[in-house]
Amino acid sequence: MPEPLKNVYTPELIRALATAVKAEYSQFDVAEFERSIFNPAWQTEELKQRMRHIAISLQQYLPQDYAQAIALLLPVAAQFGGSECGDFEYMFFPDFVALYGLEDFEISMSALEHFTKFSSSEFAVRPFIVRYGDQMMQQMHRWAASDDPHVRRLASEGCRPRLPWAMALPQFKQAPTPVLPILEKLKNDDSLYVRRSVANNLNDIAKDHPQIVVDIAHRWFGQSPEVDWLVKHACRSLLKQGEPAVMSLFGFAAPDHVVCSDLVVQPQVSMGDALTFAFELHTDRLSLGQLRLEYAIDFMKAQGKRSRKVFKIAEADYQTAHKQFTKRHSFKPISTRTYYPGRHGLHLMINGIELAAAQFELVNL
Repeated sequence: MPEPLKNVYTPELIRALATAVKAEYSQFDVAEFERSIFNPAWQTEELKQRMRHIAISLQQYLPQDYAQAIALLLPVAAQFGGSECGDFEYMFFPDFVALYGLEDFEISMSALEHFTKFSSSEFAVRPFIVRYGDQMMQQMHRWAASDDPHVRRLASEGCRPRLPWAMALPQFKQAPTPVLPILEKLKNDDSLYVRRSVANNLNDIAKDHPQIVVDIAHRWFGQSPEVDWLVKHACRSLLKQGEPAVMSLFGFAAPDHVVCSDLVVQPQVSMGDALTFAFELHTDRLSLGQLRLEYAIDFMKAQGKRSRKVFKIAEADYQTAHKQFTKRHSFKPISTRTYYPGRHGLHLMINGIELAAAQFELVNL
């Protein structure tokens, strides 16, 4: 099993943090701070809980005046993180702002802009969006024009309607209109880091307002290879759903000429092992053509319900009239899904259209 992400907070990291704070604030009690971090609750806390635990512990040993505390933390944060795509482990700096700076908009905005260059303030901006609304979105527009790609990314990532692990923004789930001008401004950004965030934001929007993203995709596609990549990444959920208007945009026509034969699925697989399945595609034309191949598994859930998940096999322009495929799907334990024994369904889809299906049994070891 991989090392849990929460274990990134080692005694060495906490000691380095305490030493850096002490250099800025001579009254900082290093020993007491470290004891407050590694208290009895620490072992039971997960990643985000540990981030917050560190932010709370910092506040206990810094000046209780928020402006003074932030002034001390700004140079400290510059000593941690700053990689091209940010360093999530140092997000306790912006979390400090989310916890203690909601009443001081100007100081907090300046702090979040600074901290995001070394980790990311994408979680911390969200309470401010909920509290300050239009004022906060004006700030996001200013950040979208920044010279720093980390700050420009914050303008997009911070207002994602469905940012994982983050506070919900139900107003943008319901009506994403305020977000769209920011994405328009950033779609041609020089940084892939920023463009990927724009795509992720649009993918979030597509889950509640698919037609908005379909319209944007048709308007943006063809402007440049970089924007074309962004559009396709933004449409990944719609592609998995087989949305016809998106399929046709990327050249995936209805596969009326394609026949799937000899779908063979391993009848039984044990927890921790991999399921193997194979199939053949053929056509009476000269070639199979542009195809997007996917499979869906109807996973058995608690109380006997099923939940479908779609996985990509391949995507290519096949210049032959016949092609064989073999695929394996792992049932090794993962943190994002719980497996339940029982009968599962497997569905083969070509260009969003189901062409074949079978069932298999998942059993305990």
